[in-house]
Amino acid sequence: MKRLRAMPIATLSLAAIMAAGGVLAAPPDARCTCRNRDGSKYEIGQTACIRVGGISYLARCEMNLNVSTWKKLRDGCPTAEIGPADMLLD
Repeated sequence: MKRLRAMPIATLSLAAIMAAGGVLAAPPDARCTCRNRDGSKYEIGQTACIRVGGISYLARCEMNLNVSTWKKLRDGCPTAEIGPADMLLD
């Protein structure tokens, strides 16, 4: 009989813990941003070309352990080039 009474209490306790975990895992505050070396701000999820010590790489602004940080995506930064077809004038 005692085992049957303990089951609902354990279920309710687990539900309360899961509900509290949902509150703790809330999305980051809109005020959280990353800063580039030149002082420009980037929102969480935005990408930027970061240049440090003569090396450049593409990075995304992310949250890690409640701190905004840059996550390196790849070496180098995307560039645009003009090809011969782009230079034709009508």
